Amino acid sequence: MKQNKYDDPDFFARYSAMPRSTGGLAAANEWPAVRDLLPELEGKRVLDLGCGFGWHCRYARESGARSVVGVDLSSRMLDRARATTDDPAITYVQSAIEDIGFDAASFDVVLSSLALHYVEDFDRACARVAACLVDDGAFVLSVEHPVFTAREAQDWHRGAAGEIAHWPVDDYQREGRRHTRWMADDVVKYHRTVATTVNTLVDNGFRIARLLEPQPTPEALASDPALADELRRPMFMAVSAVKERAP
Repeated sequence: MKQNKYDDPDFFARYSAMPRSTGGLAAANEWPAVRDLLPELEGKRVLDLGCGFGWHCRYARESGARSVVGVDLSSRMLDRARATTDDPAITYVQSAIEDIGFDAASFDVVLSSLALHYVEDFDRACARVAACLVDDGAFVLSVEHPVFTAREAQDWHRGAAGEIAHWPVDDYQREGRRHTRWMADDVVKYHRTVATTVNTLVDNGFRIARLLEPQPTPEALASDPALADELRRPMFMAVSAVKERAP
């Protein structure tokens, strides 16, 4: 069974209070890098997988997308997205990412922001994306970096006084389920190596156009000096892939 923490009332309340939940894309440190990976959206049909509150869906329409479909497993997320969206060209659908079943060539661009590390079967998800994307269409995704997801603790090693010492990496090659604590006990995520992420995309007919390890922008660092610690290890990974034409 797929875990759906976001429909737990307490978890949802905590998530709703996060800066990125109240401030939108401007409060997401990885967003500038992900935005730079997106192709021109004017006139495009866009699919957002793990759409959450719909921030990326609305951005796509503001950028000229012809239509947008947002998919999320959480009914609470979708309720909030619908309540904050006033645009008939945006449609929200409740589904697990790996279970989507849109018609072939339904979309020109597929985006997934910080959602695929919750998906156990990444190969199935990539196959479903390839099936509904046009040839030469773009698949832009961001996930928690494998350096971040390798250990279940997902935290710094600290000195005796609580100061940050270093970021430990262990069990990197042991892929699979991780039972983490993030705003609640036992939040299930799935760890995959960089190689597995890249090769699974390639095996499903994608060409890797760009791979980034987003870090805080100079502007973000100037407004919040504490973000300097984020330069010590990558927290996010973003990939831009293109669906190859069939031979």
